[in-house]
Amino acid sequence: MHLAHLRLRDFRNYARLDVDFGAGFHLLLGDNAQGKTNLLEAIYVLASLRSFRGVGSSQLVRAGQKAYFIGAGVTGRASHEVKMYWSHQERKLTLDGQPVRRLTDYYGTLRVVIFCTEDLQLIKGPAKARRRFLDLLLAQTHPYYLPLLQRYTRTLRARNALLKQPTPDNGTLQSFTKELIEAGEQLISLRKALIPKLSPLVRLAYRRIVNATEEFRMTYRPSVQRDFSVELTNSREKERQYKTTVVGPHRDELQLLIDERHAGQFASEGQKRSLAIALKTAQAEYLTGVHGSLPILLIDDVMGELDTHRRSAFFPLLSRVKAGHGQVFMTCTEENWPQDLAQDWHRWRVENGTVTAHPASLSS
Repeated sequence: MHLAHLRLRDFRNYARLDVDFGAGFHLLLGDNAQGKTNLLEAIYVLASLRSFRGVGSSQLVRAGQKAYFIGAGVTGRASHEVKMYWSHQERKLTLDGQPVRRLTDYYGTLRVVIFCTEDLQLIKGPAKARRRFLDLLLAQTHPYYLPLLQRYTRTLRARNALLKQPTPDNGTLQSFTKELIEAGEQLISLRKALIPKLSPLVRLAYRRIVNATEEFRMTYRPSVQRDFSVELTNSREKERQYKTTVVGPHRDELQLLIDERHAGQFASEGQKRSLAIALKTAQAEYLTGVHGSLPILLIDDVMGELDTHRRSAFFPLLSRVKAGHGQVFMTCTEENWPQDLAQDWHRWRVENGTVTAHPASLSS
């Protein structure tokens, strides 16, 4: 799978962009605030329908404009054309000229894994960031997970809105509770089943990066310990007090432990960076194992923040991309790029919202 063509209109600092990409390695060079990360963000939005920066769609619109457009040609086992338009008044998403009615019909058209500074939130950020990591991976690999998550989220919002009323209708509350339990128990089951498959991949990637005796362990801690129905009943008094649902998959935690200590609290900054890379490497490996092809890798300016040893953690993954004719987009400077694969890179100069092919090679 690779992105063959990208078309942007009024996206971030890009007024107009049309560029073709082949399979292989693409290096985006340019000064700060020229649009390198914005380009990766556009590709990520195409794949996941959200920004990895955690911002809303309105912030993706170019200053002074009212809407943005992203178009793409995707080549894999089949070729697809994607068009996405967003404004405050109108949102459109089409696949091969047809409106996308259900997100499950679209997810997987373009699969990407992003490596970026925001990944540190997976380690030291709130539990929500780690739940989102699990949810995205399951949505990309399990056909029923996304609609199930949407069903749970809609029911949770409706139930919380009811709990905020002075005197909630008991019959309606019971109906929402039943729906919440049915969807929630399935979410918990699917998340639990993922951990034994994902954890060894993270552990292997982490050992490869740190090359030390540190022991990594990942555990899934659902807020529902035994019976969801019973625990909701037992939490009714807390719900009246806080006017919200206090137990369920929306409060689950993914624990990341190094030598049996919580990484977010006790790990050094170097360990946190290493573990963030290991999590994303495992994500790419898991997607490859399920789908039989590598996702597109987006590597955003992280080489400059890593020492030589940690940079080398990317080599096995990049070697697999090279062998499998995958695709990588990386933003960095020449000095930060390992020279081993320099001759295989396509270089692009990014300047003030324009992207032009750079004829010189890194090895020169």
